[in-house]
Amino acid sequence: MPILKALLDYYEEGVVPFHMPGHKKGNIYSKLGFEYFDSNLLALDVTEVPGIDNLHCPEASIKKAQQLAAKAFGADYTHFLVNGTTGGIYSMILAGTNPGDKIIVPRNCHRSVAGAIILGRLRPIYINPEVDDKLRVAMGITPQAIEAVLMAHPDAKAVVVTNPTFYGVCSDIEGIAHVVHKHNMLLLVDEAHGAHFSFNKRLPISAIAAGADMVAQSTHKTLPAMTQASMLHIKEKRVDMDKLRFFLQLTQTTSPSHIMLASLDAARYIMQEKGRLLLEKTIDISNWARDEINCIKGVYCLGRDRIGRYGVFDLDATRLTVNFRNIGVSGTEIEELLRRSFKIQVEMADLYNIVAITTVGDDEESYERMVAALQRITVSIKSSDCLNDNSLERLYLKEITTEQAILPWEAVYAEKEFVSFETSIGRICGEMLIPYPPGIPVIMPGEVVTEEVLDYIAECIDKGIKINGASDVTLEKLAVIKNK
Repeated sequence: MPILKALLDYYEEGVVPFHMPGHKKGNIYSKLGFEYFDSNLLALDVTEVPGIDNLHCPEASIKKAQQLAAKAFGADYTHFLVNGTTGGIYSMILAGTNPGDKIIVPRNCHRSVAGAIILGRLRPIYINPEVDDKLRVAMGITPQAIEAVLMAHPDAKAVVVTNPTFYGVCSDIEGIAHVVHKHNMLLLVDEAHGAHFSFNKRLPISAIAAGADMVAQSTHKTLPAMTQASMLHIKEKRVDMDKLRFFLQLTQTTSPSHIMLASLDAARYIMQEKGRLLLEKTIDISNWARDEINCIKGVYCLGRDRIGRYGVFDLDATRLTVNFRNIGVSGTEIEELLRRSFKIQVEMADLYNIVAITTVGDDEESYERMVAALQRITVSIKSSDCLNDNSLERLYLKEITTEQAILPWEAVYAEKEFVSFETSIGRICGEMLIPYPPGIPVIMPGEVVTEEVLDYIAECIDKGIKINGASDVTLEKLAVIKNK
């Protein structure tokens, strides 16, 4: 672990730090008795002094650590990221396109993809994933669907795919890579939730192994790295590496946390040395939990029975997506009950589902507590008919297509005014509305506001789902493009 070694060497040298950061090896916290700040950890929080490498022009420990990571993940090059996978997504999209280019993106892409489209002044061509009507979950995208949209837009420069989805669903990424490269385009993959795929053959194939050109991973989500610590993996054949390095420097801080960088190095080391065996246990106990949950009447945990349908090519066995539609209770209500009554916090909840992320850091007791809690909760809920078959949800997942009146970046720079949500129908939206989690925009800047979109937003609010992106946090008014 070369980065950690460099930090320890500097600490053990006993240098007096007349440099950043201002806590001076954590001394101020120790002096004032802030017990919750670990002075040993803070002593490693240093800046780019001699002996400590520079993320933006690595020559020593960071360079070596990135080379080790590239080998571990099967990439030609790996770049460490310290402001989350968002920075990697920005960089790979901006490096793979020029202003005005068309880019193919899934409609259920993360807000960071939408952000890159705005920053790059790109023309988004949306492709809708298939939808599981029973679970009300957007699932996979098939190579055939990609082929169709590329035939219609042969001048596009790149295709972005989210794989796996937040729910653990994987598309046929090898088939998609074949189609995209046949059309001489770049395949860029948001693999934020799939950093662990490279380390056990019982998991889906990783995007870099499947042939993607650039892959952004949240190492902090499914591997043991610190929050914000991510990686960007590259196969260099089709990638302009100089352009990519420029945008990596442009989109990342000039003051990177070396503790975060060391955690990336440590996560790679742990998975390379022990990952296969650790994941064996994680997969086994996750499958046990899935089977136990599926024994609860009216509750369904997403499993391999969905493979071959709805564009699902494979599933992440470590992801527990649990659907409560048949017992008449929302996912957000289950999330609240788990936290309030059982001190269990899941990663995400939507109108019908909860999503629990399991990793090599979990133990058997945690799984057992989750299963027992769900069993007790469902017993206490009077069995009822399905939740109302509300057309707005069906439309959002399958058929809500908002007309793009102007390009997203044009809407961002256009003059705006604030109107009530009720009077915004038919107007051009000037901002993103993003239920969070999972962070998927319902409407983008430049798209025409529809009644269905507003109804869906209202339903999310009613079920306790937060809406990000709106300038008016009360959600009483919406920014729209000012009429001329």
